[in-house]
Amino acid sequence: MPVWKVQMVPVDIIGKRVLLTALLGASLLMAGCSSDDAAPEYVEQPVQVLYNKALADLNSENYLEAARGFDEVERQHPYSVWSTKAQLMSAFAYYQSNKYDQAILAADRFIELHPGNKDVPYAHYLIAISYYEQISGVGRDQKVTRQALEALQRVVRRFPNTEYARDAKLKIDLTRDHLAGKEMEIGRYYQKSDQYVAAINRFRQVIERYQTTTHVPEALHRLTESYLALGIEDEAKNAAAVLGYNFPGSEWYQDSYALLDENYLRPEIKEDSWMTKVWKSIF
Repeated sequence: MPVWKVQMVPVDIIGKRVLLTALLGASLLMAGCSSDDAAPEYVEQPVQVLYNKALADLNSENYLEAARGFDEVERQHPYSVWSTKAQLMSAFAYYQSNKYDQAILAADRFIELHPGNKDVPYAHYLIAISYYEQISGVGRDQKVTRQALEALQRVVRRFPNTEYARDAKLKIDLTRDHLAGKEMEIGRYYQKSDQYVAAINRFRQVIERYQTTTHVPEALHRLTESYLALGIEDEAKNAAAVLGYNFPGSEWYQDSYALLDENYLRPEIKEDSWMTKVWKSIF
């Protein structure tokens, strides 16, 4: 029986729902492997029959049925070379059917059983994007967002020279921006409730942990407001100065400058401020 070598390729980075191109024509390559292909279905079936059926379901976009079919390959033929391939194909099929938890479990199991397999980087990437595509709005709990960030960072750290790492880096930026947005939402809530110390702690998280996100200018402005509300003028002036130095054309800086001006103050760097130290450590 000829051996067909599966070549896994990544989920298309631009479009979410693109089939693995390596699957195309796979069923035809195996069709002549066994005369049992045309036989009636039995509880126990040849591996070729099971695998071909799962591939056909995958190519027909019957993803959940395909996942179950690949699972059946492993169940009936656990020591076959096709069992290893079917494990990862099952994870991909679950991902395609939006069964993200099952996809993660299947990919995790593949990694655990076959740590040296050449497709382990893809399995890690599949786990990462399965978390990533579950990210919800900033108004909800962000546990899955943190899980996505950790999984994406693991892909970049362990497989830096792969195409999976390149896509993961882009998704990391978006994920960090999302987490920063959550901190901003909570901070604004505390600020409106006059809980300025709690608000400052949230805005500080954005400055210290998410410096490259789009939320930093607003976070500095909100710090200016909150420190002024508490009468801590030096920190308010410093926040405005850091904002003006790094984002001079920002509307948030204009608002901070106007706010200080109303209080007869000017932006001024305070060398021993935590904000100044954070910014010096970055640049």
